Amino acid sequence: MARIRLGSAITGSVLFALLGASPALGQGAAGDPVALTLRSAIERALQKSPDVQVARLRASLADRAAYVTKAEFLPNLYAGSGAAYTNGIPETPGGRAPSIFNVTYTEQIFNRPLWGQARELEEQVKAQRIALEDARNAVIVQTALAYLELAKVRHSMELLRKEAESAGRILQITQQRSGEGFELPVEVTRAQLTQARVKQKLLQLEGREDELQVYLRAQLGLAAEQPIEVSSEDLPGSAEQAGADLVALARQNNVGVRLAESDVRSKEFRVRGERGGYFPTLEFVGIYSLLGRFNNYSLFFNHFQRNNINAGVQVQVPLFSARTKANVGLAEINLDASRAVLENKKAELSAEVRRRTQQIRVVDAGKEVARLELQLAQQRVALLQSQFSEGKVNLREVEQARLEESDKWMAFLDTAFQRQQAQLELLRAAGLLEKVFQ
Repeated sequence: MARIRLGSAITGSVLFALLGASPALGQGAAGDPVALTLRSAIERALQKSPDVQVARLRASLADRAAYVTKAEFLPNLYAGSGAAYTNGIPETPGGRAPSIFNVTYTEQIFNRPLWGQARELEEQVKAQRIALEDARNAVIVQTALAYLELAKVRHSMELLRKEAESAGRILQITQQRSGEGFELPVEVTRAQLTQARVKQKLLQLEGREDELQVYLRAQLGLAAEQPIEVSSEDLPGSAEQAGADLVALARQNNVGVRLAESDVRSKEFRVRGERGGYFPTLEFVGIYSLLGRFNNYSLFFNHFQRNNINAGVQVQVPLFSARTKANVGLAEINLDASRAVLENKKAELSAEVRRRTQQIRVVDAGKEVARLELQLAQQRVALLQSQFSEGKVNLREVEQARLEESDKWMAFLDTAFQRQQAQLELLRAAGLLEKVFQ
């Protein structure tokens, strides 16, 4: 049986700081139980989950990073001062004349390499939005599995408590018969072992129940000790479609494939941009300078003008650029690698969908076996109870049959949960989780 991952590592000091500054998520008094359905638990987790919050922050971060490059193609206006003491020809390290006050205006008009970088970053923003969807899918799966397993664990605990009662009665009867000389001491030990095993299983399930509640409280933003009430539910919708149809849906909706496709598009933009490095670049520039006489302009120039304005287009024509050739080669290799990754993703996805579809068929067969075994155990208990009322069997045989019935019940619950888990993973691979839980 698969275990729910109870925590996920979050990297990045900026994300930690932003999350740490957010208000506490816990709501409600710790003693008030919260009754949840599967759908309400998922909806709340999507709002409160730290993993989803981190994914949202990363998407916002990518959006801001893309805008930094895009801003080069927008008007940029700067003001400043280059006032300096002059002894000799007036000049500054940047080649500009010393000025009391200056204003500079720049705007890229045509710059293919920079355009390619901007489009690549814009596509990465879309990829982060897809990654946010992936984070939401992960939260849906983990929350649903935790909810369903918690319901299963509590049902199993009820069965084990009944088993403990039956095991206690069997031990009492066996000890009584042993004292009367009708049973060997080994039978008493065997009854004690059965009772101890039931107690051990119950303790294990109590620990698992606590783990699942801690996880759900963290995901749902509940108080640390707030009780959670769940109910046994089936998953909404169904992923039982023809294999070929499901593979086609998965190729359209699967997050991993969509991320790989987005990466290919971003690399294509980068290649187109780098190839444009062989073309000229055009930039609109404008400069206003307020000059001072104390910088000795009149000593070195025939005419001094205090206010100066320069505006026009700056054009750079690459005659020979080894760097452009190297950048194009690197971008093309990265594009080829991304295309290969995409094809591998598609092939792996097809195999995964078929494997998970087959896994559901196998689990369904196991579930049917468990159901029939449970039915047989229930019929045996009913038969022994009837025989006990007629005096044909003793109470120990009836209680032993009840123990076996409880074991079959728990085996059936386990296979039902495995079926739900396999179905959730198939829905996630096919990219249908959001649609199913809408």
